Amino acid sequence: MGLSELTLRDFRLFSELVVHPDPRAITVFLSANGTGKTSVLEAVHVLATAQSFRTPSAADMVRNGRDVAEVHGVLLQGERRIQVDLTLTRGARATAKRMLVNAQRPRSRTQLAEALPLTVFTPEGVEVVRGAPEHRRTFLTTLMTDEDPLASEAVERYARVLTQRNALLRSLEGGGLSASQRAELEVWTEELVREGEALVDLRRGVLARLGPLAATAYEELAGEVGGVELAYEASWTGGLAEALARAERDDRLRGRTGVGPHRDDVLVRLEGRDARRQASQGEQRSLALALRLAGHELVRACRGVEPILLLDDVFSELDPRRADRLLAMLPGGQTLVTTASPLPTALSPGVVVDLTKAVAR
Repeated sequence: MGLSELTLRDFRLFSELVVHPDPRAITVFLSANGTGKTSVLEAVHVLATAQSFRTPSAADMVRNGRDVAEVHGVLLQGERRIQVDLTLTRGARATAKRMLVNAQRPRSRTQLAEALPLTVFTPEGVEVVRGAPEHRRTFLTTLMTDEDPLASEAVERYARVLTQRNALLRSLEGGGLSASQRAELEVWTEELVREGEALVDLRRGVLARLGPLAATAYEELAGEVGGVELAYEASWTGGLAEALARAERDDRLRGRTGVGPHRDDVLVRLEGRDARRQASQGEQRSLALALRLAGHELVRACRGVEPILLLDDVFSELDPRRADRLLAMLPGGQTLVTTASPLPTALSPGVVVDLTKAVAR
């Protein structure tokens, strides 16, 4: 499977851009910085997830001076042709997104993940190792839903219950509980425990499958035995119900739920060290890339499809030896690469795209 055509209109710097990547090999976007290479990968990512990997604001993706941006992608899955369309419309208060898969609105993120699974690594991708816990939680969520698109339903259910419980806590304004408020809080707490425990089980499962693959990928990339270990770190001790009961007073005072899967983390160890704080920058970068490659392999093995691999300016961050090892490790299927530097000699792309003349002036 792969992306055979990508069209951008008034997206970021581009008034209009049409490219035809090789759906089964490497396509390189080779041009100077400032020509929109990362924006092309961002557009692919938005088609797959309805989210940018660069900004939380959809308005940032609409070209300056325009109110509407479009992204269109044509995918080939064997004999099946899938078209994914995105329209961003800038409004006075917010920017609306409208997505279609084969001219139909997707029912959930599940349908998008089924249509276009992908793996992305950017220079900022090292935050999955050294950054705040939210980066590792997001990584797990993306991996879970790419491996099994139905997992997105568990993620969405927990998010809905958490939102409802937090709204109730805020409405209390730190005061006491009436009988009806106590009953409502108990209902949302029970729901949170049920959905939270189910979500943690999914996370622990994917982490257990990912760990050995990440260790192998790190060894191949770094050229040395690294002793990589991944462990789930809950934000509470004992059972979740008991932890929520202990934290209830604080939750009511603060107006939000202080423990639960939304506060959990993943411990990444390298040779027994906490890689989040004790690994070198080079080790952290190799670990982050190993996690992405391991996740890519996990999705491929589970679903029997090759996710699209997006590599944004990765080779400039690696020394020549690790760059060569990465090239040897690239999976089959479609890979989209951006670079402003000369290509590594071992890289043999199917298509090279120069974006220099495509940027709107």
